[in-house]
Amino acid sequence: MGSKYLTNIIKYEVIGKMVIPMLIEEGHEVIGLIRSEKHVKTMQEMGVKPVVADAFDRDSVYAALIETQPDVVMHQLTALNSGDINDNSKIRIEGTRNLVDAANHVGVKKIVAQSISWAYEPGNTLATEETPLDTNASLPRKKTIDGVISLEEKVKEMPEFVILRYGTLYGPGTWYSGNGKIAKQLQSQELYATNGMTSFIHVKDAAKAAVLALNWQSGSVNIVDDKPAKSSIWLPYFAEVIGAPLPPINDIYNSWERGASNEKAKKQYGWKPIYPSWTKGFKLLRHY
Repeated sequence: MGSKYLTNIIKYEVIGKMVIPMLIEEGHEVIGLIRSEKHVKTMQEMGVKPVVADAFDRDSVYAALIETQPDVVMHQLTALNSGDINDNSKIRIEGTRNLVDAANHVGVKKIVAQSISWAYEPGNTLATEETPLDTNASLPRKKTIDGVISLEEKVKEMPEFVILRYGTLYGPGTWYSGNGKIAKQLQSQELYATNGMTSFIHVKDAAKAAVLALNWQSGSVNIVDDKPAKSSIWLPYFAEVIGAPLPPINDIYNSWERGASNEKAKKQYGWKPIYPSWTKGFKLLRHY
């Protein structure tokens, strides 16, 4: 019999939608912490016990964990719908604080938390987990970095923790889907390609890593594919796949756009992405 997992599904249709069936298939009892009553039926149909709580409401988060008594918390709190980096930073700071405090209060053993792989300090090589985070970032990037640093510091207060530093998510329900935010911006010719490096990860690979991380040792792990690429290479390809106008090329380059290495995940844990290259995964974008 599996353990009891509290999965935070604020944007459940992205990673959460794929994590849930993976956990259930392995025999785990899954509790979905959701913000809105409108998702209750969907959670129940997926075999999840839904618990409605607002991450910013400390009392409701405590009540949810006291009621459900999970063994492990899977922290996927995000606020991406608005597109406002301030909202996402706030939920990383305040939401994580409430969640970690409540988890420690009820004796949760472990937390698996979502972070990002583009928060590292500037450099000209792929960032590893040993690379410092960008504490000297300027605004507006500083807002994102401050949120990530706060999240990771709080998560480390748990007895056991795995911080998954995801690459740029693409696939169903993400900004990088056939009808997502980036596709719409390409269609309206709002974007240009640069020499900045991006490390991608398909949302299915992100979900799979979250489940596997339940058995990983405490620490941070980059979850990115094998092929970091410059925007001047991947963005025109993205546009071609979805039938959008090709973006203009600009030689601008931010030194923090360096990409990230997945060597730790592969060598230490034997992790292999289903989509080792964005070139393969992007071909599916026209279907969603």
